Amino acid sequence: MPYSKVQFRPGINREGTAYSNEGGWFDCNLIRFRDGRVEKFGGWEKVTSATYLGTARALHNWISLGGTKYLGIGTHLKYYIKLGTVFYDVTPIRKNTTNAATFAATNGSSTITVTDNSHGAVNGDFVTFSSAVSLGGNVIASVLNQEYQITLVTGTNTYEITAKDTSGDTVTANSSDSGNGGSSTDAVYLANSGLDVYVQSTGWGVGPWGAGAWGSSTALSDTNQLRLWTHDNYGEDLIINPRAGGIFRWVENNGVSTRAVDLSTTSGANLVPTKGLQVITSETDRHLIVLGADPISSGSRTGTIDPMLVAFSDQENPLEFEPLATNTAGSVRLSSGSLIIGGLKSRQEVLIWTDTSLYSMTFIGPPLTFAINLINEGAGLISPKAAVNSPTGVYFMSKNAFYFYNGAVQKLPCTVQDYVFSDLDLGQAFKCFATLNSEFSEVWFFYPSLTDATGEISRYVIYNYEEGSWSIGSLVRYAWLDTGIEDKPLATAKLSSVNYLLQHETGANDDTSSMDGVFVESADLDLGDGENFAFLKKLIPDLRFDKTLGTSPTPAVNVVIKRRDFNNQTLATDSTNQITESTTFTSLRTRSRQIVLRIESDDDNTEADRKDYKWRLGSTRIDVEQSGRR
Repeated sequence: MPYSKVQFRPGINREGTAYSNEGGWFDCNLIRFRDGRVEKFGGWEKVTSATYLGTARALHNWISLGGTKYLGIGTHLKYYIKLGTVFYDVTPIRKNTTNAATFAATNGSSTITVTDNSHGAVNGDFVTFSSAVSLGGNVIASVLNQEYQITLVTGTNTYEITAKDTSGDTVTANSSDSGNGGSSTDAVYLANSGLDVYVQSTGWGVGPWGAGAWGSSTALSDTNQLRLWTHDNYGEDLIINPRAGGIFRWVENNGVSTRAVDLSTTSGANLVPTKGLQVITSETDRHLIVLGADPISSGSRTGTIDPMLVAFSDQENPLEFEPLATNTAGSVRLSSGSLIIGGLKSRQEVLIWTDTSLYSMTFIGPPLTFAINLINEGAGLISPKAAVNSPTGVYFMSKNAFYFYNGAVQKLPCTVQDYVFSDLDLGQAFKCFATLNSEFSEVWFFYPSLTDATGEISRYVIYNYEEGSWSIGSLVRYAWLDTGIEDKPLATAKLSSVNYLLQHETGANDDTSSMDGVFVESADLDLGDGENFAFLKKLIPDLRFDKTLGTSPTPAVNVVIKRRDFNNQTLATDSTNQITESTTFTSLRTRSRQIVLRIESDDDNTEADRKDYKWRLGSTRIDVEQSGRR
């Protein structure tokens, strides 16, 4: 028989069985579809060798009027601004105590008990001591006078730290360490750290034992929330907010050596919300918008979040939130839903999602300032960061489907919907996020997988909005920022348990190592209606290797042939053949009723041969003939 071209439909289809999707692709990893063709992802590498503390789930970059590039990074422990190759800690200060902190050590232990009345700290918080003196033994003044992360809060007035020297090595107290560090010790506490895991913030079992009445609920707070920072620019300055926490401002003119400060306590502030779920600066009219603000009562803010209240400042004045006849400040309480999940600036409007609905917020001017219209009920947002703008409209993820908004809400046809949502870990769904990879016209959704059972983001699903195709795979990323200010996308991840900022779509490697685990696999193929067996004799590959990215001497992939005779049989690997640039054909001699074709990275090849190249699949041809019914 003559050779036949193997032409597969672009994209992954998991809505049916592998057999029902004949002529399509069924599975893949680290693969995209571009112009209908299969292509290996671009690689990633560290932006800088510098690291930061905590899991970073928020990225925001901007350029000052002077041309300086800044990158804001919010982790569950701190908030940083990257300038050049350095991460500067600009986390707001929560509390200062003077001449108040004392220390107690135990012989043979590195644990130091700190007493500081009404410290307000939680486990994981950071505190810096100064003016302390030696405890008399190994715990000298330089050991105490530095920044510490609190290991355990033991009471309202006490907590524990682990003694260390200035290099970070643990220090063990001896029998001479009996002093208290001096009664003149000062302590500076940073804003409370947040959680790195999602916990239901209200209801039974939340918070410490005995914190409230039997069966009482727990109010939204920044310490019982998965730490999700939101941030936006007000001019050159940066407004930041840890979900359910305070509203803070970092002033660009003061430099990266200064910290963000509480906006509500800034000179000139009037009824600025003390807490919120998200901050947004409206583009054209320059109002600071706080979603889930604490309301005004008796001339002051209550300090308790109203999860459905939207508050906005006076135009061009983020310090003025008192509604007056002479300004445009005000607030609106949404009615559909029980909790504002998130918001997104979109062209001429601000979109606001509750747990059940979508609203549009549009500037109309005095006396109402904003028109807020209910757009859709039933298409809520799965997490605060699960929506993204694209050139064609807004894409977002609910708890059971993907949606598109461009004036109206539409459910997005998806060929991997059941696959994704049946595997979605709803217990950690607040970690889901959506992002854009505009160079390839892709929307990415990252989510935690039940199959992987890590409780953390481990998988992605990609929608190509120009071609309408979907792809899937495994990749641990906590945040992503599309190109714009930077030429390549940025992402946060852990490499060898260390937190790094990565640049994506650069080179072809996993940082300094080869990118392994790359594959694409077809659905089942048969002859005719599947009544007859097929005898697959030969395969002529059509692959393009891109070696301009490095020095890989012999790039290769594997062509794997799998087979089964009946739909419910487990696939058996029949042959694995290495394909290089010089491979003209490969002999197979496979006989089966159903055949699966898999193209994968050659992970058993030498490291030198596995690095520094990408590949793209063309039109493979096969020599196949009918081989009877049995």
